[in-house]
Amino acid sequence: MDQLKTVPEAQAQGTEVEAKGKKPSPKALLPLVPYMLRYKGRLLGAFVALTMASAATLAVPFAVRQMIDLGFSAESSGAVNWSFLALIGIVAVLALASGFRFYCVTTLGERVVADLRDTVFKHLSRLDASFYDTAQVGELLSRLTADTVQMKSAFGSSASVALRNLFLFVGAIGLMIYSSPKLSAYVLVALPIIVLPLAASGRSVRKRSRQAQDRLAEVSAYAAENLGAVRTMQAFVAEGMVTRRFASAVEGAYEAARGAAQARAALTIVIIFLVFSSVVAVLWFGAHDVLTGRMSAGLLSQFLLYAVLGASALGELSQVWSEISAAAGAAGRISEILAVKPRIVAPEPCLTLPTPGRGDIRFEAVTFSYPSRPEDTALSSLSLHVAPGETVAIVGPSGAGKSTLFQLLQRFYDPASGRILLDGVDIKQVDPADLRHHIKSVPQDPVVFGISITDNIRYGASEASDEDVRRAAEQAAADEFIRALPDGYDTKVGERGVTLSGGQRQRLAIARAILQQAPVLLLDEATSALDAENEQLVQKALENLMAERTTLVIAHRLATVLNADRILVIENGCVVEEGTHTSLIAKDGLYARLARLQFETGNELIKTQPQPPATEAAE
Repeated sequence: MDQLKTVPEAQAQGTEVEAKGKKPSPKALLPLVPYMLRYKGRLLGAFVALTMASAATLAVPFAVRQMIDLGFSAESSGAVNWSFLALIGIVAVLALASGFRFYCVTTLGERVVADLRDTVFKHLSRLDASFYDTAQVGELLSRLTADTVQMKSAFGSSASVALRNLFLFVGAIGLMIYSSPKLSAYVLVALPIIVLPLAASGRSVRKRSRQAQDRLAEVSAYAAENLGAVRTMQAFVAEGMVTRRFASAVEGAYEAARGAAQARAALTIVIIFLVFSSVVAVLWFGAHDVLTGRMSAGLLSQFLLYAVLGASALGELSQVWSEISAAAGAAGRISEILAVKPRIVAPEPCLTLPTPGRGDIRFEAVTFSYPSRPEDTALSSLSLHVAPGETVAIVGPSGAGKSTLFQLLQRFYDPASGRILLDGVDIKQVDPADLRHHIKSVPQDPVVFGISITDNIRYGASEASDEDVRRAAEQAAADEFIRALPDGYDTKVGERGVTLSGGQRQRLAIARAILQQAPVLLLDEATSALDAENEQLVQKALENLMAERTTLVIAHRLATVLNADRILVIENGCVVEEGTHTSLIAKDGLYARLARLQFETGNELIKTQPQPPATEAAE
């Protein structure tokens, strides 16, 4: 299923996608022509080489006619020699021009595809979270790779072959008319019989090619999803089920590709038969004219060669048309991505956040539902204020809306109503990049990339020095384990940091946040994956870091809750309780109930023994 065509969110964002079942048209390639026009010099060189090669090809029949009409007697040997020399010269021009044309169009195709991939990836990197709530990353990768490869032939070799054969076809028809108007009339009568099946079958080819590309994208998405969770797959002994489903998906992709190949093969058979049958018929008429003396054998040979060139060119055009039709399907899929408009954009004009930032946060009657679940209200008229430098813990049952606060504050989504202010500025009036420079987060499940330790910590802060990286690692209690790795800070950690423990990944994420020096810090279970010894080290580092920043903490461990200036209790998207640990326990409300759920002893222990966790795990 094509996610980009079916999700209502994409349509709400202004995506101009093809209606389901609509046949892709070669017009889908037109928006991509500007990528080719960036390289006018290479285009001009290819065009000149193409013209020279076509002219050299069309000159060959003249030389052949001369040799045949002059005869192969001793008296004409000199003329024949000159004819052969001229033919060799023509072939040399043809070879040189063809080689130069091949180089120009091949490198042009590669260059266009590289630029197109760059554009698509940049566009994907700017799309907001609501797009990725429904889109499949594996399918997007298929469009970024397989579909752009399909485009390469269209912008490179296919376009060149189409132009070459168009030149040859037009030139051959003109020279056929010059050679014998009568025989040319027979040929021109047959042209509609050839062209009509070509136009009719092209639609079927485009439709089947699009279906094959969609199936391939589904296979890629399924493979990416399961290989990304290979340990889960193996832990549940699901290899057999997954491989069977993948085999079924591969078979479906094969059947779709086979259908596309059948359509193209049938088109090729019909065109080649019609083209060369018409040539044979015209040759029969020409042979009778030679027998009656109305034309020479050399002239018939010249006409025949032009007819073969024209027929071959038309046959090649049918083949190229199939390739362009397939590329049009790929272009349509890429255009769907480029047509998606992100909801989260920089306004015009932009307001600027104060520098240095103070970290004053306000939520004013904020109501929000996730675009993928518009019927479920995540936050309902929620209001809160966090003063500069204040540390506020946010607790509540799973699904209460705690993580949603972080998502909205970083403007991954915009609220349906109400507003959010940072240092007195409505964040919707700020460039999202500027806003996010002022906010850094440490998530519960940190993202670690398959690059070196140093590059992971420096992610998003490329200007930071190696010394800055090491200092941040020391503050996050990560320096000791990093130095123990085989290559220290240069160690590659594998995709998603698979070679590191959960606690090590968490400390890298903390070091990354420490390095960025933002005035607002968001901690989502930042110490949840650490053992007791490392938790104390990291907690101390976090306390030093939080002392100079406004900090929001989705709290799990009681020590974090006790250190907070305030505790906000959220339920069903609303703040239902607010206060310190002691005052909230005294109220005997939701906070006290959540605390009791985590202890086997009574309420008195909760009041006097504050070390165990106070709330259940974050969402």
